[in-house]
Amino acid sequence: MTFVVTENCIKCKYTDCVEVCPVDCFHEGPNFLVIDPEECIDCTLCEPECPAKAIFSEDDVPEEQKHFLALNKDLTAQWPVITQRKDAPADAADWDGKPDKLKLLER
Repeated sequence: MTFVVTENCIKCKYTDCVEVCPVDCFHEGPNFLVIDPEECIDCTLCEPECPAKAIFSEDDVPEEQKHFLALNKDLTAQWPVITQRKDAPADAADWDGKPDKLKLLER
C-alpha cells in the first residue's frame, strides 16, 4: 500500500511531510507534491504532518480523488525528489480547501 497526495495540495504545497519521510519518496513540482508509490513504505508519518489534509492512504482516498493515484505515479517520474521542508507559498492558506484545483496543476 502507498500514501497519495491529492488535490488540496495544489497551490498549497506545504512541505512539512517531506522531513518525516524515512525513504525520501516525495517529489516536488512547481505547485504540488507527489509520493512515489514504489518508494513509499506505508509508515503513516506524512499524513498527520500535512496542514492541508491532502495526504491519504490509498485505501482511504476519496472516490472523487482516485485519479490522483495514477497522477502521483506519473509525476514521480518527471519531478525531482524533495527531502527538506521549504516555506509554503505566501498564499498557501488562501488556497487551502478551494475546490476544483486540478486545472491549476503546473507540470
